[in-house]
Amino acid sequence: MTTSGAYPLRVEASLDRPLSRWLWLVKWLLAIPHFIVLFFLWVAYFVLSVGAFFAILFTGRYPRPIFDFNVGVLRWSWRVAYYAYGALGTDRYPPFTLADVPDYPTHLQVDYPEHLSRGLVLVKWWLLAIPHYIVVGIFLGGGAWVAWGADDRQWNGGGGLIGILVLVAAVVLTVTGRYPQPIYDFVLGLNRWVLRVAAYAGLMTDDYPPFRLDLGEHEPTGTLTVPPLGGPPAAGPEGTAGGPVASSGPAAPSGPETAGGPVAPSGPETVSGPQAPSGPGTGGKWTAGRIVSLVVGAVLGLASLGVLFGGVAALWADQTQREDGFVTSGDETYSTGGAALATDRISIDAGPGWDVPHALLGDVRVRVTSADPGQAVFVGIAPADEVGAYLLGVRYTTLRDLSNDRGRTEHQGARSASAPAQVGIWSASASGTGTQSLVWAAEEGDWAIVAMNADGSPGLTVTADIGAEVPALPWVAAGLLIGGVVMLVLGVVLIVVPTVRASR
Repeated sequence: MTTSGAYPLRVEASLDRPLSRWLWLVKWLLAIPHFIVLFFLWVAYFVLSVGAFFAILFTGRYPRPIFDFNVGVLRWSWRVAYYAYGALGTDRYPPFTLADVPDYPTHLQVDYPEHLSRGLVLVKWWLLAIPHYIVVGIFLGGGAWVAWGADDRQWNGGGGLIGILVLVAAVVLTVTGRYPQPIYDFVLGLNRWVLRVAAYAGLMTDDYPPFRLDLGEHEPTGTLTVPPLGGPPAAGPEGTAGGPVASSGPAAPSGPETAGGPVAPSGPETVSGPQAPSGPGTGGKWTAGRIVSLVVGAVLGLASLGVLFGGVAALWADQTQREDGFVTSGDETYSTGGAALATDRISIDAGPGWDVPHALLGDVRVRVTSADPGQAVFVGIAPADEVGAYLLGVRYTTLRDLSNDRGRTEHQGARSASAPAQVGIWSASASGTGTQSLVWAAEEGDWAIVAMNADGSPGLTVTADIGAEVPALPWVAAGLLIGGVVMLVLGVVLIVVPTVRASR
């Protein structure tokens, strides 16, 4: 299918001939270094896309250096997909650069938008794009290794229409030594559709992606001028979103690669494809140092959110969940047809000569109330091995998850349990009618908490809660909050400084 209108994202490619019959079997291994680098680049992409979202919302403009970086990440990802299992269109190893590489067999270009709708930015990437997401899900199902959107969704490896077609092409290539041209053209059309949706979801354009397949190596409209390798750019500085996009075939041998792309002398070449934007303001240089700074800042920024959340949660628990000095869980109801309810093994290991358990936890309190007000109930804590020996041959229940009564293990047995208060294994215990509360000074070791009828009879339903003093909790909350703020400030500086420098 063709159209008279050019979409702001354009993809050009050429099929390498000949292709190795067997290299495709190990490209997943060869591409691992790219996957590792791209993982961190997509972390930065996500953080910058959040910033771009608010910039568009308040100013109607996508900050140019952020735009250049994000398009570069999309371009890098597409080159890896083209080399690997998004197309298998080349055996030439992808370059490690955000810039367009004129003599590489595929190119991706996005026109920089001078203005974007402030209203559309609120809905286009999730609501308006839903029909396309359904289509893209069919195409990909994991087929092309590309990420999209301001929330860092990711497409990778095998199972969608693209993956199936590429696998068929790989089998034909192995048998005949040739990549079927009709399959190649169709795969390019599918990927072109996917990448257009990626640009739209990534807030790079307000133009709604067309519901059509533009098959083949070239875009259906426009002309594309490829500048000399190392000569003056014909359409904006190299390495930017609006920079040059090369022909569908190799233009010239490349020189040493840098963050701004390879440099080597060559003559100009003009091929079919969209015209790249020209004029001032086409973005700055994303050098390797700036990219590293940005990625480290993005990782720190995201990590700081987790640390801050932990600090807020600790502060909330300290201020709202304390009862009589104990940070206390909510009430939970547990039941068993056996003689006892026991927790799974609770391990407290602080290392030799260091009384961390009591320093961190302080005293631990367990409260148990029987559902039968007239039934005396027992609650105790003892070494886990001694609890196991006491209940050996007795029918009882082990609770693996104290947050509910579903994670449990039923132990079968026919022996009757002796009255628990008569057993001398307990480090702390309480027994009687009504609510029974035990307080235990936390110690190193493997422990189990047990609730039973005071006479050891089977059939038990209790409501229980557990709490601890946690004397260090206010300091933990303060430390997490301070550390999170420091990490956030450092992350912002590491992001802003290279972004500002790239804009110059």
